[in-house]
Amino acid sequence: MATNANIFNSRVTSEALEAKFRQVFPAQAGAELIQDLYASGVIQPVIDFSTVAEGSVLGLNLQTAWDFSTGGNQINNTTTNMITNPGFWQVDLTCIATNNSGGAAVNAARIEIYDGTTAKPIWALSEANLGFSSSNSIADNRFVVFLRAGDTLRGVSVSADCTLDVWYRQIADVNGNLVNPLGFTFQ
Repeated sequence: MATNANIFNSRVTSEALEAKFRQVFPAQAGAELIQDLYASGVIQPVIDFSTVAEGSVLGLNLQTAWDFSTGGNQINNTTTNMITNPGFWQVDLTCIATNNSGGAAVNAARIEIYDGTTAKPIWALSEANLGFSSSNSIADNRFVVFLRAGDTLRGVSVSADCTLDVWYRQIADVNGNLVNPLGFTFQ
């Protein structure tokens, strides 16, 4: 009788494997396995049907890469409308505020969503009163913003002593369809 030389059975005695088995199957916790675990020479493939694995969607770190479509603004002592297109936007910013007067704390800069009537602040830097004649506040942040049709993302700097640098790129449309980096195509 012919046998398949590619199939074998082997006893596995691994405390780490048994501990993992008890962790995944809590009904076995605290009790020894009724039978030893066996390894088999039969290969059982694991198939990942996710869109990232099959190659039709980029991984998050690649899909959110900065590219040539990246927009940016430097805002100083003004309010600037930055984004008016609806969808999901990756925003990165750096803000430097100098308190030359040593006076009261002020809301030096902010990022807000404006719907034409109401401004909704989503990030702000308050310049601290440290009691010195001159002090600096420095902040940086990265976040994702969702804008509806009619919304505007604005940057606000309240004084000449505050500079807000902002970069942004659309990462998905209003329906959640991912926007790949400019010029990227799957092979």
